[in-house]
Amino acid sequence: MVDKVVKLLKNSTANIPKLLLFNFKELKIDEKELIILIYIMNEESLFNPKKMSEDLNYSLEEILTFVSELTSKDLIKVEVKNIKNVREEHITLDSLYNKLAFLVVKDETEVTNETTLYDIFEKEFGRTLSPIEYEIIKGWEESDFTEELITLALKEAVYNGVFRLNYIDKILFEWKKKNIKTKEDVMKNNQDFISKRKQTKEEVFEYDWLNEN
Repeated sequence: MVDKVVKLLKNSTANIPKLLLFNFKELKIDEKELIILIYIMNEESLFNPKKMSEDLNYSLEEILTFVSELTSKDLIKVEVKNIKNVREEHITLDSLYNKLAFLVVKDETEVTNETTLYDIFEKEFGRTLSPIEYEIIKGWEESDFTEELITLALKEAVYNGVFRLNYIDKILFEWKKKNIKTKEDVMKNNQDFISKRKQTKEEVFEYDWLNEN
């Protein structure tokens, strides 16, 4: 792997962004995939797997596997374009640049907050949030939902085995309609719901997840 990096560095026109070099593990990629990204960033957008194979000394099968993995991780996209009536495959890096930009935003946020709301979501979801998910959570904060209420809605979703922001959005919307603003309001709402179910003699399992350590 080192020899491939050296080869890229010897190319006087090669550009290796420090942001990518220092944060590639945050993107859940390994060193080989990093090499592929660096190569793509310094070549024409035209996807030529045979040339990539020759330049990087990887087999054609390996190149295609790397590109497939990077595509599945939403870091690159292979698009078919019609250039002068000729269909060509081109690689775009917009997704990669967006993810790197949000890493910068995340780092700046963590300077002022030891544990951010985004950290809590990533811990509960067990994965890194996407740029769109960051925007959705930011939108909740800008809509005057407190961090406490957003976290409680997250716990409600996780308890029900749902790890989608649209589900959490529905919870927050319902709470807003009921004027629920605090942990105490949420607890009272849950107790009222349990009481109503008991009255109809349905089996209810009480679980005090709000006070879970």
